[in-house]
Amino acid sequence: MDTLKIVHVGCVLLSGAGFVLRSIWMWRGSPWLQARLTRVLPHVVDSLLLISAILLAVRIQQYPLIHDWLTVKVAALVLYIVLGTIALKRGRTRQQRIMAALAAMAVFAYIVAVAITRTPLPVPFPAG
Repeated sequence: MDTLKIVHVGCVLLSGAGFVLRSIWMWRGSPWLQARLTRVLPHVVDSLLLISAILLAVRIQQYPLIHDWLTVKVAALVLYIVLGTIALKRGRTRQQRIMAALAAMAVFAYIVAVAITRTPLPVPFPAG
């Protein structure tokens, strides 16, 4: 695996793990959620993740709106960001924030599955 892909996959792991950790802190009402590092570090990781994603797309010459798997991955990313914002900042009630966090985690898993399989429907549906 080349360096760019290692950086990208590493950032994916850090971003996902960081979101789960921040969600747990939100559920528990932890003051760690308001710490400066907790507010800054995710932006650094996600910026590196986005830059590496763009560079990888250019390298493999596959682009959103041209390749369906990448198009749904980008659309799912937008949904993940919206749900994450509701979960960690904008949800009006604790229950709304928890539901948004769980939905964001499901969308994150979908994005990873699409990236691995390079197909918009990574889970086969049973015939019948």
